[in-house]
Parts: sequence; structure tokens; C-alpha cells
Amino acid sequence: MSLRLQMLVGVIALSAWSAPGMAQARPFPGPDVQQIYQRLLPQIEKIPIFDHHAHPGFPEDTDVDAMASPPGSVALRERDSNPELISAAKALFGYPYNDLSPDHAKWLVQKKAELKKAQGTAYFSNLLDKLNVDKSVANRAMMADYLDPKRFVWVFFADSFMWPFNNQRERARNPDQEVYMPLQEKMLHRWIQQEGISKLPDNFGLYLQFITRVLEDNQKKGAIAMKFEVAYFRPTKFSDPSYDQAQDIYTRYVAGGIPSTQDYRTFQDFIFRYLVKEGGRLHLPVHIHSCVGVGDYFSLSESGIMNLENVLRDPRYSGTTFVMIHGGYPFEREAIWLAAVKNVYMESSYQEIAMYPSEFKHSLKQWLETFPDKITFGTDSFPYNEVLGAEESYWLGIQSGRTALAAALAEMVSEGEVSEAKALEMARAYLHDTAVGLYEGKVH
Repeated sequence: MSLRLQMLVGVIALSAWSAPGMAQARPFPGPDVQQIYQRLLPQIEKIPIFDHHAHPGFPEDTDVDAMASPPGSVALRERDSNPELISAAKALFGYPYNDLSPDHAKWLVQKKAELKKAQGTAYFSNLLDKLNVDKSVANRAMMADYLDPKRFVWVFFADSFMWPFNNQRERARNPDQEVYMPLQEKMLHRWIQQEGISKLPDNFGLYLQFITRVLEDNQKKGAIAMKFEVAYFRPTKFSDPSYDQAQDIYTRYVAGGIPSTQDYRTFQDFIFRYLVKEGGRLHLPVHIHSCVGVGDYFSLSESGIMNLENVLRDPRYSGTTFVMIHGGYPFEREAIWLAAVKNVYMESSYQEIAMYPSEFKHSLKQWLETFPDKITFGTDSFPYNEVLGAEESYWLGIQSGRTALAAALAEMVSEGEVSEAKALEMARAYLHDTAVGLYEGKVH
């Protein structure tokens, strides 16, 4: 082949590589990125959301969570001084003021009270309608009769099964545990009452049967998944003890006595794995809190998401669907690689509240560029107080989520990574379709 012919072949090849649909992705968005964002955002706003993680309820409702939050520092955007909360109040309730001073906030509290009284069980459903949310997960200790089960699906807490013994030593570890442990004991007592027994079984095998009955009964009540907040209570690195080890510990302490830390951890490791395995058998997905937590003694180093890798990659649990609530934040960039496991999914709630959209966009973009079919949206809505309620935190999470999603996808389109049509397909999957697909017809 002559040099001239070789050059001609090279030019043809380069032209083909540069043709539409075959272009190499660029490292920077072009000047068209803002226009693409403006085209994508209105279409993304039309996508009904399946909110994969929230705590809907009123501030006085103690069943909103299975635990209470002890004192701790609050990130900038989560403080009452965030001016975005004023925008939320205006959008949801027609708030007439430009600040949340105590005198003006009284207007908002009164407006909510009037609407609750007038709308009854439709109050929170109407909120979802305003925000274009199809359904929201109610991650709660127990469901509330003011939440319409057609719009709010239940995820219950399973941690308390790991704390059946005298928890005096656990409470004494730090002031956070002084708050948490009594609430775990209360939750376990409620499961005991639910199953119509007066106390824990003396026999370990019967204790496991009791746990299974609670899971099955909650499933019959409409629960779509079980949830662990275990990162708040102990390290999330789980060993693999035998049945005999767990049985020996249960037999020694069920009637009394305070287990050593090591004995308790060994027992908990077995129970956690038992619950995970039962989740697979019952087709009951397992949600796990996997990010930073509130309080002064939450340990990121002991409770980080990567500590769970030995469980998530265990072939014995390949039939269990895992949802990593909050996506491992602030280790979300590492965490997304756990989604390479076929039965592991990431959920992004809290990230879009702790981070502003300009920063959340970067985390979300990395997820979209890695495993876009394994990521789901959530708000982490929570009734912090009468002024900053579940209503405002729903609004904040949804607004941040939609705008950050549009911005991330606009950059991907501008950089030649995906087409606009593909970007919208990815948006529908993240906001709705992927999560709904996990629950085998239990949600639509």
C-alpha cells in the first residue's frame, strides 16, 4: 500500500470514528450544556418519582423512626437558617414571608394545622401530588393510619432482634447509646406483643422461629422490605459464627446476665446473617443504612459501607436483594462499585439534602457513568420540627434531585457520553423504574 493510500485510509477511519454515534467522549462539556440542561429539566420534572427512602409523618409521631436523634452538629444545608426552606414553604403552602422568624413561622405552623384538619388522610397524599411523586417508602417503626397505603409503602426495622439481652453494658458505651438502646428494647417488645407471646422463648431455635414469624407477618401487612440502622449501634464488619456459638450465647443470657461485648457481637453477627438469609427466602429486600449518621459518637471508620463487602459478596446471599440506603455517603464514589454485584443496589437519599445540587451533581454523574441501572432515588424526608417538617424536606430532596440529575445528564450529553434520548431513559430508571422493579409487583 502506498503512503498516499495509507493516509487516505487513515482519514476515512478518523472520519468514521468522529461520525455521530461513534464519537469519543470529551473530558469537558461544550457551550451547549446549559441549553441541554434547559431541555432536559422540564422533561425530568414530568417523571413521576418512586421515593425509595423517607420517614413521612408528623413531628409528634414517635413511630416515624425506630430511634431518636441525640444531639450532634448539623451540616450547613440542614440548618433552620437555610433560605431554601422559605422557598419550600412558599411552593407548598403559599407562605407570604421572606424569612422564618418565630413570629412569621407561626403562620406556617397554623397553615399546616388547618390543612391537616381539613384534608385528613389525604394530607400527605396531596403533598405527593404537588411534588409529582407516585409513591413514597414509609421507613417507619409502625405504619400510621393517616398515611394512605396506596401511596406509602412500608419498610420496617429489623435491628432490635440483635439486642434481646440485658443492654446495660451497651447503654454505658456513650451518650448516644443511652438514647438508642431503650428504643431497640421497646421495638423488640412490640414485636413480642405482635406475635402474642409474653416473653422471649427459652430455646434458641424457637427464637429464630419468632424472628421469622415477625418477618412473615409484617410482609402480610404490606411491608416491602426490612431495614437495618445497625451502623448507629456497632461496627458493621460482621463475622460468620456458627449456629452452635449463637445458641450457646442465647442460652446463657436469655434469662439474665450481661453479655460481654465479644459475646454480644458474635450473637449479633449470627442474627444479622440469619435475617439477611431469610430476606432472600421470603423475597423481602434488605435495606441497610450505609452513610454517616447523626449524634456525637457515630463512627465512620467502623460503620463505613465498605465494611459490609464480605456480606454483600457472599454467594450464600445471592438470592437476597440489598439496597444500600444513602449510597455510602461520603464514600459514595467507592460504594458504587459494590453495585457490580448483581443483587446490590444504591439509593441516594440524604446526599441531595446534605450536598447542594452543584456538588450532588458530581456524585450522581459518577454513578450514572458507572452502573446507571443499579441506582435509585430517595428523599430521606423527616419531620424535624413543626416548621421544618417532612413536607419541606420532601420538597428539598426532590428539587435537588431533579436539578442535579438534569445537570449531570446535560454534561454527559454535551460530552458525547449519551444521547438525550438515552439520558431521559436513565432519568426514568433512577427516579422510578429501577426501584419499582425490585418489589415483584408489590408496587407499581
